[in-house]
Amino acid sequence: MSALFEPITLRGLTVPNRVWMAPMCMYSAAAEGPETGVVTDFHLTHLASRAAGGAGLVMAEATAVVPEGRISPFDLGLWNERQQQELARVTAAIRGYGSVPAIQLAHAGRKASTRSPWVGGQAIPEGEGGWRAVAPSPQAFEGHPDPDELTVEQIGEIVRAFAAAAERALAAGFQAVEVHGAHGYLTHSFLSPNSNHRTDAYGGSFENRIRFALEVSAAVRAVWPADLPVFFRTSATDWLTENPEDEREGWTGEDTVRLAKALQAVGIDLLDVSTGGLVAGARIPVAPGFQVPFAEQVRSSTGLPVGAVGLITEATQAEQIIAEGRADVVLLGRELLRNPYWAQHAARELGVERRWPSQYAVAVGAQG
Repeated sequence: MSALFEPITLRGLTVPNRVWMAPMCMYSAAAEGPETGVVTDFHLTHLASRAAGGAGLVMAEATAVVPEGRISPFDLGLWNERQQQELARVTAAIRGYGSVPAIQLAHAGRKASTRSPWVGGQAIPEGEGGWRAVAPSPQAFEGHPDPDELTVEQIGEIVRAFAAAAERALAAGFQAVEVHGAHGYLTHSFLSPNSNHRTDAYGGSFENRIRFALEVSAAVRAVWPADLPVFFRTSATDWLTENPEDEREGWTGEDTVRLAKALQAVGIDLLDVSTGGLVAGARIPVAPGFQVPFAEQVRSSTGLPVGAVGLITEATQAEQIIAEGRADVVLLGRELLRNPYWAQHAARELGVERRWPSQYAVAVGAQG
């Protein structure tokens, strides 16, 4: 029996296997008028095809909880009913193929207001359709203008926006929700001493710097059904302290373990463990499975279920990660872009009998 294709149960939700689709921004939502932030047919095809391909859970990309929380004008949003209604088409399609629909809720913070990657990804000036970014401190991400420092009142408004978006996600049919706390976006920038220079209750000490992440997580947990899981995505390290030549402060793997314990206490059910994204030019030792040790560290130190990500491309590699107890699930990104049916092919390679969609079964030589 393959460990990778064993179901996993989190609270009252059983996901049919441990191959999950990671959230990946597609920068393809409508960008103007009442359709701003609304999912398109592209997203329906993009997400449903990975469900048809056998992923046990399919997570929609970083979805902004407020308009100014978008990375780009073309990001998905979930701050109004129109956005919610159209996302319901996506969740129905994912569930129709036997997968679990999930969504990542996000605020881009100081990395907001940028162009799509394929046109350069630069910051968009306010006079050209951009907007003022916000952050815990008025310190810019490289190549961006200085953001506005959030007031305590504004922080509370964003926390409430996360909760409101979670309620809309539930109404749209999602069965799991993830708080985006990674890759240099707003929540991560509160966590790291490199980007958070506040001197009030949201800055300074470790306990103060994690306050926003805990408040957002608790607010989402409070409106999410008790029998459905809430995840949190973290960047386990900023890749600064690992480099002896870099004297900058940063978030570390040990910090992540401490955060994981605090997140457990407010009801987070799984930590989705990535790394980096806070500073440009950090030295990252990219290699197959290079982020898995950080997930393993959290799991072994806390017992909290974890997801592993990062250059997981081979069936045997993914199987070994799960079988050895290094992670509870693997989240695939680019590999699922290259091959939407990765899970089906991996199952065959591992000797697991899988059911393809009936429309494909005869053609691919599988049982219908």
